[in-house]
Amino acid sequence: MSELRVTAGNFVFAARFEDGLAPETCAAFRRHLPFESKIIHVRWSGEGVWIPLGDLKFGVGYENATSYPAPGQIILYPGGVSETEILLAYGGVQFASKAGQLAGNHFMTLTSGLEHLPALGKSVLWDGAQKIRFERA
Repeated sequence: MSELRVTAGNFVFAARFEDGLAPETCAAFRRHLPFESKIIHVRWSGEGVWIPLGDLKFGVGYENATSYPAPGQIILYPGGVSETEILLAYGGVQFASKAGQLAGNHFMTLTSGLEHLPALGKSVLWDGAQKIRFERA
Protein backbone atom coordinates (compact mmCIF):
# COMPACT_ATOMS: atom_id res chain seq x y z
CA MET A 1 0.00 0.00 0.00
CA SER A 2 1.29 3.45 -0.88
CA GLU A 3 1.92 5.99 1.83
CA LEU A 4 1.92 9.08 -0.35
CA ARG A 5 0.14 10.84 -3.15
CA VAL A 6 2.32 12.93 -5.43
CA THR A 7 0.48 15.37 -7.69
CA ALA A 8 2.75 16.79 -10.38
CA GLY A 9 1.27 18.97 -13.07
CA ASN A 10 -1.85 17.14 -14.31
CA PHE A 11 -0.68 13.73 -13.07
CA VAL A 12 -1.23 11.87 -9.81
CA PHE A 13 1.12 9.15 -8.60
CA ALA A 14 1.17 6.87 -5.58
CA ALA A 15 4.50 6.63 -3.79
CA ARG A 16 6.27 5.00 -0.87
CA PHE A 17 9.06 6.10 1.41
CA GLU A 18 12.28 4.04 1.32
CA ASP A 19 12.57 3.89 5.11
CA GLY A 20 14.87 0.86 5.12
CA LEU A 21 17.35 2.53 2.79
CA ALA A 22 17.21 6.19 3.83
CA PRO A 23 15.55 6.42 7.26
CA GLU A 24 16.91 9.86 8.22
CA THR A 25 15.94 11.44 4.90
CA CYS A 26 12.46 9.91 5.05
CA ALA A 27 11.93 11.14 8.61
CA ALA A 28 13.12 14.63 7.70
CA PHE A 29 10.86 14.84 4.66
CA ARG A 30 7.85 13.55 6.63
CA ARG A 31 8.21 16.55 8.93
CA HIS A 32 7.63 18.81 5.90
CA LEU A 33 4.42 17.11 4.69
CA PRO A 34 2.40 18.26 2.97
CA PHE A 35 5.18 19.64 0.79
CA GLU A 36 4.34 21.93 -2.14
CA SER A 37 6.61 23.52 -4.68
CA LYS A 38 7.23 23.70 -8.42
CA ILE A 39 9.23 21.39 -10.63
CA ILE A 40 11.37 22.58 -13.50
CA HIS A 41 13.28 20.55 -16.04
CA VAL A 42 16.86 19.58 -15.14
CA ARG A 43 19.68 21.40 -16.88
CA TRP A 44 22.57 18.93 -16.78
CA SER A 45 21.17 15.61 -15.59
CA GLY A 46 19.14 14.23 -18.51
CA GLU A 47 15.50 13.16 -18.25
CA GLY A 48 14.42 14.50 -14.89
CA VAL A 49 12.58 17.30 -13.17
CA TRP A 50 13.78 19.01 -10.03
CA ILE A 51 12.80 21.27 -7.19
CA PRO A 52 15.52 23.83 -6.45
CA LEU A 53 15.49 24.49 -2.71
CA GLY A 54 18.36 26.93 -2.31
CA ASP A 55 19.71 26.86 1.21
CA LEU A 56 16.79 24.90 2.76
CA LYS A 57 18.36 22.32 5.05
CA PHE A 58 16.73 19.00 5.90
CA GLY A 59 19.41 18.22 8.48
CA VAL A 60 20.55 14.98 6.85
CA GLY A 61 23.79 13.74 5.37
CA TYR A 62 24.28 11.17 2.66
CA GLU A 63 22.47 7.83 2.85
CA ASN A 64 21.48 5.54 -0.01
CA ALA A 65 23.02 8.12 -2.34
CA THR A 66 23.00 7.61 -6.09
CA SER A 67 23.94 9.57 -9.19
CA TYR A 68 21.74 7.35 -11.39
CA PRO A 69 18.15 7.28 -10.14
CA ALA A 70 15.80 5.09 -12.18
CA PRO A 71 12.52 6.43 -13.57
CA GLY A 72 10.13 6.98 -10.68
CA GLN A 73 12.85 7.30 -8.06
CA ILE A 74 13.03 10.55 -6.11
CA ILE A 75 16.28 11.74 -4.59
CA LEU A 76 17.17 14.51 -2.17
CA TYR A 77 20.49 16.26 -2.51
CA PRO A 78 21.18 17.67 0.98
CA GLY A 79 23.36 20.51 -0.28
CA GLY A 80 27.07 21.14 -0.29
CA VAL A 81 28.69 21.53 -3.70
CA SER A 82 25.36 22.71 -5.12
CA GLU A 83 22.09 23.90 -3.60
CA THR A 84 19.64 21.63 -1.82
CA GLU A 85 17.28 20.00 -4.30
CA ILE A 86 14.85 17.19 -4.97
CA LEU A 87 15.00 15.35 -8.29
CA LEU A 88 12.45 13.03 -9.89
CA ALA A 89 13.78 10.89 -12.74
CA TYR A 90 11.39 10.26 -15.63
CA GLY A 91 14.00 8.62 -17.89
CA GLY A 92 17.77 8.28 -18.04
CA VAL A 93 19.51 10.48 -15.46
CA GLN A 94 23.10 11.12 -14.43
CA PHE A 95 22.60 13.56 -11.56
CA ALA A 96 24.86 16.59 -11.98
CA SER A 97 25.21 20.33 -11.57
CA LYS A 98 27.44 22.93 -13.18
CA ALA A 99 30.05 21.79 -10.64
CA GLY A 100 29.94 18.20 -11.96
CA GLN A 101 28.44 14.88 -10.93
CA LEU A 102 26.43 14.77 -7.69
CA ALA A 103 24.74 12.05 -5.64
CA GLY A 104 21.41 12.35 -3.85
CA ASN A 105 19.58 10.23 -1.30
CA HIS A 106 17.03 7.89 -2.90
CA PHE A 107 14.27 8.23 -0.32
CA MET A 108 11.01 7.85 -2.24
CA THR A 109 9.76 5.73 -5.14
CA LEU A 110 6.63 6.20 -7.23
CA THR A 111 4.52 3.03 -7.19
CA SER A 112 1.79 3.82 -9.70
CA GLY A 113 1.36 5.99 -12.75
CA LEU A 114 4.89 5.38 -14.04
CA GLU A 115 3.52 5.24 -17.57
CA HIS A 116 2.78 8.98 -17.25
CA LEU A 117 6.34 10.00 -16.36
CA PRO A 118 7.49 10.70 -19.94
CA ALA A 119 4.44 12.90 -20.51
CA LEU A 120 5.12 14.78 -17.28
CA GLY A 121 8.76 15.34 -18.27
CA LYS A 122 7.82 16.57 -21.75
CA SER A 123 5.17 18.87 -20.29
CA VAL A 124 7.69 20.46 -17.93
CA LEU A 125 10.28 20.72 -20.70
CA TRP A 126 7.98 22.37 -23.25
CA ASP A 127 5.39 24.14 -21.09
CA GLY A 128 7.54 25.22 -18.14
CA ALA A 129 7.31 24.91 -14.37
CA GLN A 130 4.54 22.75 -12.94
CA LYS A 131 3.13 22.53 -9.42
CA ILE A 132 4.04 19.50 -7.32
CA ARG A 133 2.53 18.38 -4.03
CA PHE A 134 3.58 15.52 -1.75
CA GLU A 135 0.98 14.44 0.81
CA ARG A 136 -0.05 11.45 2.86
CA ALA A 137 -2.37 9.12 0.95
